[in-house]
Amino acid sequence: MSRPRVLVTTPDFPPAVGGIQRLIGELVANAGGWETLVVTLDHPDAASASARPTHRVTTARGLRRTTMARLNAASIRKGLAWRPDAVICGHIVTSPAALWLGRRLRVPTVQYAYAMELGHRPALARFALARSTATIVLSQHAAQVARTAGADPARLHVIPPGVDVATAAPDRAGNNGPPTILTVARLADRYKGFDVMLRAMPLVRARVPGVRWVVIGEGPLRGELERTARAWSLHDSVVFAGHVSREELDGWFACAHVLAMPSRLPADGGGEGYGLVYLEAAARGLPSVAGDRGAAAEAVVHGETGLLVDATDHVATAGALVELLTDAERASALGAAGRERARMLTWERMAASTEALVADLIASRP
Repeated sequence: MSRPRVLVTTPDFPPAVGGIQRLIGELVANAGGWETLVVTLDHPDAASASARPTHRVTTARGLRRTTMARLNAASIRKGLAWRPDAVICGHIVTSPAALWLGRRLRVPTVQYAYAMELGHRPALARFALARSTATIVLSQHAAQVARTAGADPARLHVIPPGVDVATAAPDRAGNNGPPTILTVARLADRYKGFDVMLRAMPLVRARVPGVRWVVIGEGPLRGELERTARAWSLHDSVVFAGHVSREELDGWFACAHVLAMPSRLPADGGGEGYGLVYLEAAARGLPSVAGDRGAAAEAVVHGETGLLVDATDHVATAGALVELLTDAERASALGAAGRERARMLTWERMAASTEALVADLIASRP
């Protein structure tokens, strides 16, 4: 029996960097039972990306609405020519093309919903979620956000993301460098708690001599955060490392002692769809300090793989960080438990669950 053809339409795909990009890229790489075609945006480093069949749409820089229109149009053209057995939509912005193809070709459409984007585009979210054959979310929190946005609970499927446990260093006993707090995030969303971390750092520094907070990521908030760090005389304790390669990121994970991303729920109720970086830290035996609301509270198990705090409280955040930085035995135990939990959440498992869902949808189509 031939493998099913699955068309993936998404603006987010490697080598572009980000959580959604990583998720969709790993899905395509690990779904070995499919013949896959990805329709996505062009990227300057696309030539070095995977050789898997990928149609990249060349776009005019900065014209978001025009860019998405061209991506939807290209998805329709490729879909009509290729005639897939199912369509996966990696973001609601390409749902018009995915749903049009689903109706025209009479094939199932699977919509990914993360959380934050549903509140930013409520009308488009209602359109996409109400008409898709199935919706995949990464957490129970994202499922609740999707239901509020109009998704049918009977067609919602929670499939958490995965992590590459095999490449993560299991032994952290030799980590004798300066006490290091690591945050890995795009510097664009205030709900991730950068402001709380800045307020917490003077308290942490008073209890943990030589501590440093290393922030990996780029984004429009970087300048503001750097100015605040200088104004509060934190410039010698805070390192804004910007965008780094995967190898450099592995190096920062190896020398860190705790991951910190005290994400809170924004006013629209979206926030983290899962928080992939918590899982990546756990796979490396690194405990996390996270917010106690939303998907972060699902990614980190309080008292088992990390500590959950009121993400609006910089004193509580500082207290959790100090606890893990000054109690090596406690931090090691949480990190070891996190690594064991991560072993059950692999990219292969995520892809297999998604393949099974798509196979059921194809088998049950009229």
